Formats: sequence, structure tokens, C-alpha cells
Amino acid sequence: MEDKLIIRGIEFKSRLWVGTGKYKDFEETARAVKASGADVVTVAVRRVNVVDRKSENLLDYIDPKKYKILPNTAGCYTVEDALRYSRLAREAGVSEMIKLEVIGDEKTLFPDVIGLLKATEILAKEGFIVFPYTNDDPIMAKRLEDAGAAAVMPLGAPIGSGLGIRNPYNIKIILEAAKVPIIVDAGVGTASDATVAMELGCDAVLINTAIASAKDPIAMAEAMKHAVIAGRLAYKAGRIPKKLYATASSPIEGML
Repeated sequence: MEDKLIIRGIEFKSRLWVGTGKYKDFEETARAVKASGADVVTVAVRRVNVVDRKSENLLDYIDPKKYKILPNTAGCYTVEDALRYSRLAREAGVSEMIKLEVIGDEKTLFPDVIGLLKATEILAKEGFIVFPYTNDDPIMAKRLEDAGAAAVMPLGAPIGSGLGIRNPYNIKIILEAAKVPIIVDAGVGTASDATVAMELGCDAVLINTAIASAKDPIAMAEAMKHAVIAGRLAYKAGRIPKKLYATASSPIEGML
């Protein structure tokens, strides 16, 4: 099935994107990334050494020639910090893409949407390909799109919670109005959650904790790969309508 994901002229082979935090070491990270089949790998500029190539580096294990490295501004609580780390990643030659996070609360890790919108406008004008992480708010999603976001990344549930897609109806409203790709980010706990996101019509899913903190991260990475593929195929195929009463699977006409 010809079903390519293309964002700002960049073709993505997989609709599963993966993070690199919370693994026990870089070797396990690399094994999980390979098992996932993902070609987009996010790295936290503040927390992972991807800029200084003189010491052990994640990019020694995740080949930038094979994978698309997506720097993110995880841990940034101000617009200024988010801008600084975005620019640092680009100046270091990591990528012009940026997964933009401006966190508003330390306990919930919910986005500061006002700061996020401001940072998106600035970085988009500077030529960045911006992927902002936001609440599942249709109004804010539209404003981020209008501000120049290349895609919008609404949360399914709080970061690392594993609660799954808590408000599929908001996600559906976002999808109906969006003219840019929608990528669910945060909240996925297991493979069925990823399938739900894709069956709703999301263009991709970004997963970190659900894979890295699983009892067997490598097996979970492979499970997520198949879940995303299955969910996308089901969405494209079109599900049957829900009915209150049973419908016979075999026609009764002509039966003796």
C-alpha cells in the first residue's frame, strides 16, 4: 500500500518514532531502536551528549546516516531555554528539525502552551522544522499550526503515565481541523494504545517510556512496531459501523 508520511519534503519510512531516555545504557537503546523499525529517534539536547563528540556519545550507537535524529528540548521550562537548546542542536549539525517542549509544571509535565506558541513562532521564522509537544487542545493545535509548526504533537496522557489515549474525542477534533500531520506524543503504555492512536487517524506515534521501562524493552519495541502498522492499516481499511444489535455474518437468503 502506497502510504508515505512526508513532512516538509522529508519522507519518513516508519510511523513509529522513538525516544532514547530511560534505557539502562546506550547499547540497549540501540537494540530497542533497531527492533522498533523506527527511522526517527528523539534525543534530549539537555540530557544526552549529542553535541560534544569527544566523549561517549549516543550517536556512536545510533547512526545519524541511518536514522533521522530529532533533538528535543525536554527539561526546558522557559522559552529562552527552549530556544537556546534548539539553536545549539542546529549549530552542532544535529538537525534542523526540533521537537519543541516548553514545560509549565514540574509535577504533571504539562506544556506551557503560551510559551510553546511563542517559541514555535520564533523558531519557525528562523527556518526550523518545528514539532511542538502540546495538550490535546484543538484550539491550541490550530494556533500552533498557524504559527508555522510542521506537525503538531498532542499528548495522549501525561508524559510517562502509560494511561493510553485518555481523550480520543479531542484527538479526533484535532485531526478533523488539521492541515499538518498529527503525531501522538506521551501517554502510550502498551501496544494497544499505539494502535488506538493510529486507528483514530494520527499520522504517527512517538513512544519512549512504554518501551524503555518495559520488562523487556526489545520485545516491546517490536510489539509497538506491529501495533502502529496494524492501526494504520485498520484506519485506511475503514472499520465497520457500531450497531446495537447483532448482524448475521452469513446471509440467510437462499438457506433451506
